[in-house]
Amino acid sequence: MATTTEHVSLSTENPKSLPWYLTDLPKYLKGFGFLTVMYISLRLYQGAFAIAHGLDSSEPAFEQYWMRLFYIELAVIAAVASGFWGYLWTTRDRNLDQLAPKEEIRRYFTLTMWISIYTFAVYWAGSYFAEQDNSWHQVAIRDTPFTANHIIEFYFNFPLYVILGGCAWLYARTRLPLYAKGISLPLTLAVFGPFMILVSVGFNEWGHTFWFREEFFAAPIHWGFVIGVWFALGVGGILLQGVTRLIELMDKIEDVE
Repeated sequence: MATTTEHVSLSTENPKSLPWYLTDLPKYLKGFGFLTVMYISLRLYQGAFAIAHGLDSSEPAFEQYWMRLFYIELAVIAAVASGFWGYLWTTRDRNLDQLAPKEEIRRYFTLTMWISIYTFAVYWAGSYFAEQDNSWHQVAIRDTPFTANHIIEFYFNFPLYVILGGCAWLYARTRLPLYAKGISLPLTLAVFGPFMILVSVGFNEWGHTFWFREEFFAAPIHWGFVIGVWFALGVGGILLQGVTRLIELMDKIEDVE
């Protein structure tokens, strides 16, 4: 009878609690939701003010609606980068050699969440905002590099996903023994490649200013963007490394139990 009672109490204890390997899931969902709301809000802002006040940089309204947003974005990017990267580094695990298998497994799930958030930000930056930039330049005269789309795309969306990619890299480097032992090539490529897209922006703007005005997808000046996206395929290598290590950790747990 005591055994039955003990079994019932264990089975009903914290019925709504998450599994031990998904304790960071609520934070992930909140971050995912926050990014979704933020990107939709920026797109709605463009729809409301891009045509009405974003075509002539010499007008006072452009300064009010767009340059002011630009300065706010710079402050937000600086705060997010210093805050996230500083936190991940200062709270790094200095005893990775003593990490329990279950805790390491949990951290691999968290790393997957970081990479998911990162790729979600890359998707928004490279789809809804980047693709509309081609149409924007074909119908509007570019009288400043700070266009209504560039201010959001090049000076906020791109730096933001670079920051989130850096967070994923730092998390793995400071909290997982496999990545702390050396530099992971797939992880580094998956983060560094899309970062180079941001670098290509400067070359792209220079070329459009001095060479040609229209946005041709196949123009050589755009090849850097394509190559940078290809490096994102390194995400597959990250998952392969993680799965291989997870198999080893699961074997350790089974041996203990």
